[in-house]
Amino acid sequence: MVGLGFRREFAEEMISGEHIRPDFIEFAPENWMNIGGYWKKVLHRVVEKYPVLCHGLSLSIGSPEEPDKEFLQYVKTFLQEYNVQIYSEHLSYSKCDNAHMYDLLPIPFRMDAVKHIAGRIQQVQDFLQRPLVMEIVSYYTPVAAEMSEVDFINEVVKQSGCQLLLDVNNIYVNAFNHQYDAKAFIQQLPLDKVAYIHMAGHEQVAPDLIIDTHGEPIIDPVYDLFEWTIQHLRPVPVLLERDFNIPEMEALQGELTRLKTICHKQWKLKDELVA
Repeated sequence: MVGLGFRREFAEEMISGEHIRPDFIEFAPENWMNIGGYWKKVLHRVVEKYPVLCHGLSLSIGSPEEPDKEFLQYVKTFLQEYNVQIYSEHLSYSKCDNAHMYDLLPIPFRMDAVKHIAGRIQQVQDFLQRPLVMEIVSYYTPVAAEMSEVDFINEVVKQSGCQLLLDVNNIYVNAFNHQYDAKAFIQQLPLDKVAYIHMAGHEQVAPDLIIDTHGEPIIDPVYDLFEWTIQHLRPVPVLLERDFNIPEMEALQGELTRLKTICHKQWKLKDELVA
């Protein structure tokens, strides 16, 4: 399945399905919980048409404080109400002492951070009664690192029992900015734990710096890394993210079609080899 992030800017186009029709939709539950009126009706219409996956923004799994149980209860109720198949979040933090920083900040690659985060993930999974799918985020400087990023991720997955969201563009961006080999990095991940994939565009703002924007078309090297990556994975849902600078629906459908073509080619080939 290849899906698209659901946004108010093109809600009617997605509901009509005339120029764009993904296999599923994704949205942040925080943007839709407790709404009413017109947009509640729109949400019901789109959920009737497409399966739903949710990608959270404010769990802040790396924060020092305990998880917000009131917020988690809202999330749990929402996920159940809309039959959400996957709930993913970010391996990062975005608040401290109830101060929201409105950005996804990197967590120190340290064993004490691993233990802290693994405990938080287990608490959330127990409360929601479902696995968390944690995204490997893009970051622009490591913070007090005492271990490698890939060792950090592996330990978090091992100790928490969570699953992984593999954002291929994030890996490409991080590999470029921090000068490591993207394929070697991916090969060292627990690929059997990958439950979901994101694809998106980015912007190169300097000869040695790429910014993960979700506001540009996917470039060919990211498609190439995606095609190489999925040869090593079982079939999982793939999402196209486009958060702003929205093109015509035909252009987005073109990206969905290209992703579907790659998925069908590689995963069909893999099935044939197994058979």
